[in-house]
Amino acid sequence: MELDDLKRAWKQTEIKNTNTDIMKLIQHKSYGPIAALKKEFRKQIIVMMIIPLLLVMTNADDIAQVLTSVMFWSYVAFCMGVVAFAYYNYRIVKKMEAMDGMVRSNLEQQVNNLETRLKWKVIGVRIALLYFILLTEIVPYFQHYRMLDKWHALSPAIRFGSYAALLLLQYFLSSMIIRRKFGTHLNYLKDLMREIQYE
Repeated sequence: MELDDLKRAWKQTEIKNTNTDIMKLIQHKSYGPIAALKKEFRKQIIVMMIIPLLLVMTNADDIAQVLTSVMFWSYVAFCMGVVAFAYYNYRIVKKMEAMDGMVRSNLEQQVNNLETRLKWKVIGVRIALLYFILLTEIVPYFQHYRMLDKWHALSPAIRFGSYAALLLLQYFLSSMIIRRKFGTHLNYLKDLMREIQYE
């Protein structure tokens, strides 16, 4: 009887040690899937906050027109939407750092949440692209910009052919980029979580 108790205690200790090692790898501050995901979300936040500033700087000679441009404020709204989305995802990943092997189901739930949100992101970017295409076609009737006037001087066949090519390119590229920047880390995280045993 005592021997059976000893074996059971030894197995539980072994599981705890394995879980601890895996969790250390998952939650390492400098490398590992969580660190990589945090880095990607941080990069997104920084880049999307810089884009509106770059747009203002490149049009510094005519700030008044920029600040009254529906196109500019649409870019700002889009960038701020991406920042908010990335920040929320970043917070989800940060929560994962505080979890331990006892809450594998919670980790799995957070990973599923991130995967779902990244699918929403792909859909959101496609909707935003359609919106900007529509805006490119409508804005010149209300506000005049040199670049848009030149673009509208081209034949509709060239313009709409370019839009179709852009949508097609975005369809394939967005999924590929999401998979490379986030999907590989999420898959690695799921592989590591499968090795965590319930106690």
